Formats: sequence, C-alpha cells, structure tokens
Amino acid sequence: MPSAPHDLAAFLVEAKRRTYAGLDDDATVAAPLLTGSKQLEHHVPPYAYRDIYFGMGFFVGQETVSRDERVIWSMSYSGGVRAEITEREIFLAIYKFLRQALLRVGVEEPYRGPRLFELDGMAYRNEIKGRYRSLPRCGDDCPAGWYTAL
Repeated sequence: MPSAPHDLAAFLVEAKRRTYAGLDDDATVAAPLLTGSKQLEHHVPPYAYRDIYFGMGFFVGQETVSRDERVIWSMSYSGGVRAEITEREIFLAIYKFLRQALLRVGVEEPYRGPRLFELDGMAYRNEIKGRYRSLPRCGDDCPAGWYTAL
C-alpha cells in the first residue's frame, strides 16, 4: 500500500487524536461551514485539518488537509450503528468505543483507525476500499490533481 509522506502522516495522526477521537464534539467549531454538520479543525502550520460530518446513528463525513491554504489530501468515510439500537446509553457506549479505536490510528495507515480493534465485546473494523495513490513527494512543486482516494 502506498504511504503518505511522513510529515503529512504524522500531522494526520496528531489531528485525529486532537479532534473527534480525543475530544469528541468538544473540538467542534462554533459556526460550521455547512448547516447541520459538525466541523472539527486542527492547525499546525503549514498544515490545516478539517473534518466535517453529518449524522449520529448513521454518519458520513469528509476530512481534508490543506498545506499553505491548498487542499492536498482528502478522505470520505461513513459508518453507524444498527437501526434497532435506540437507547442513548448504548449510543454513548458505542461512540466512546469508536473514539478509543480511532485513537489507535497510526502513521502507517493514517486514515481512520486500526484494521481491527476489539474491546468489551465490541469490534471496530476499518475496511479500506478503492484505489490508492500515494501523495507526491514534490513539496510545493506538486502538479494539481494529485490526491489520495479511499
């Protein structure tokens, strides 16, 4: 599997740990760009991370990383709980578990979390689908259109 440049991968891991995985929705910005969304951000120049998602029981989202105000990486994700789960306490336990799994993201695959994480009878599976293309290692001279798609 192709990999992201180490500084970008390390930034992604840090950003994920300092937003939803580490802080839950406490990392949400006050005025999200899209009505009805949750928006989380982390900035360490020259990089800026943004995660915008919708939903709770079923959710979809997109993460982007910009470098010097130019988007250089993007990933979409989705997930959720079974429709029959409606109790708030169960939702909270599931999403607490999800954050524990997401905290285990590593620089080798800085996408969502580990391929598999199990704890207390729950299992998190990160099933990456699609084609991969490594981010270019050309710095500011990168041609437009290079991206990593999951």
